[in-house]
Amino acid sequence: MSGLTLYGYWRSGPSYRVRIAMALKGLAYRYVGVNLLAGEQTEPDNAARHPLRLVPSLELADGRILTQSPAILEWLDEVYPAVPLLPAEPMARAQIRAMAALIGCDIHPLHNLRILGYLGAEMGHDNESRLLWSRHWISQGFAGLEALLKHTEPGPYCWGDMPSLADIYLIPQVYSARRWGIDMASYPRLAAIEAAALTHPAFAAAHPDQQPDAVK
Repeated sequence: MSGLTLYGYWRSGPSYRVRIAMALKGLAYRYVGVNLLAGEQTEPDNAARHPLRLVPSLELADGRILTQSPAILEWLDEVYPAVPLLPAEPMARAQIRAMAALIGCDIHPLHNLRILGYLGAEMGHDNESRLLWSRHWISQGFAGLEALLKHTEPGPYCWGDMPSLADIYLIPQVYSARRWGIDMASYPRLAAIEAAALTHPAFAAAHPDQQPDAVK
């Protein structure tokens, strides 16, 4: 056991990213579910771990806590480098980071739980308008990703034959997109990468449905 504890939520995209990375690196860890729909993220214990009352948080063996999935992923790659999340070549690293940033900065934040909650509770948007909002930003982002992937290393994953940081971001976002009713036939390269990734044991183990807090 690595002495690591991951606080997350089964459907949380950032939590899903960290689970994939830890599975790729073969790291054992304790998992503690934080039910976002029940508001557990706002309770004192989680608020003490994460200043924005979000997930995931990664508690280290010495009690220190890391937050924000990009920082957690970088820490994991630096401390456990045996299965790298980025290739050695600088241009390839930059292109993979660009794909990850497109998802992490330009797609996911625009349709996560608290944004949609604010659109409904504070701005009066109904479920249909929030659905249209989410589909718009996911579709726009996926079109950009399809364009970026035309210039990457050929292979079943975002960059060649091995999963990378880009796949760690992409697969949770595709999972979310399917929940919002996005037709992945419009994004054949993304759909092909998803199909390849879901046959990989690490991605399969990290899938939301396999988590102990999953609601079937």
